[in-house]
Amino acid sequence: MNDRKQHVINKAHQLFIEKGFQATSIQDILEYSGISKGTFYNYFSSKNELLIAIFHSVYKKMEKERNELLIGQDPGDIEIFIKQIVLQLRSNRTNKLVNLFEEVIFIPDEELKEFIKRGHLKMLQWLYQRFIDIFGESKKPYLFDCAIMFKGFLFENLKHHTFARRPHESITEVVRYSVARLVSMVNDVSEKGEQLFPPELLEQWFPESAAHKHVSHEEIVRTVSLLKEELVNHEDQAKFKALLDFIQSETLHAKEPRRFLVESAFLSLKAIHPPSLKWTQNLQKLEELV
Repeated sequence: MNDRKQHVINKAHQLFIEKGFQATSIQDILEYSGISKGTFYNYFSSKNELLIAIFHSVYKKMEKERNELLIGQDPGDIEIFIKQIVLQLRSNRTNKLVNLFEEVIFIPDEELKEFIKRGHLKMLQWLYQRFIDIFGESKKPYLFDCAIMFKGFLFENLKHHTFARRPHESITEVVRYSVARLVSMVNDVSEKGEQLFPPELLEQWFPESAAHKHVSHEEIVRTVSLLKEELVNHEDQAKFKALLDFIQSETLHAKEPRRFLVESAFLSLKAIHPPSLKWTQNLQKLEELV
């Protein structure tokens, strides 16, 4: 995304927070961001599409920061999970996402509705994958149910925490309390063998995640090796080599590769400066392979 388009997204986001989505006109956006109507429609087909771009921009940044909390850490450490949830909630609050969602949720726009629905399902998918890390494979059949229930009571606890105006309690305390209830719930449903929704539903909703391509291990190893050669004499070569090793290990040896961590590692590798042509080409190839 070019800088000018991102500038429009940032400015529109500020306007939507200050005036509200419905009360902000395209003309307001043009004047506030300093662009012409032609430039606006070159970037976005409508105000709704611009709103989707705002949500996408915020989520992309949040996901990168959330995933970085796991790099070099034990994925089964529940304290890391608590930090990830707190980070996401603070991002939502800083960017006023709940207010925007509440304003636009009933707008009769199918693309916007589909985006919001997919965002909800992606959150459940992420929770389910993290719960496997934390609670283990033996409880896997019950963890999708637990993801649904955790998401529900976490946000209800936060909503009523806001209503009660209890400044002595931080978001972290609300999350920690909710996670403690989650642990009890996981143990209870797994002991009783109770299941409402099978995890296979996620494969129906996200078929791209379930489709595993047959890729030569040697090709991945060779591409990683070529990328490492490009790092010789780079001041951050140790950091970037560690990220490449992580991608290779996670892709070739993990029973269920953690896609969100791999994607975060790629985002960091794409930020290398200055990138050579060979680096860019090989990194793109590696991303396609994995």
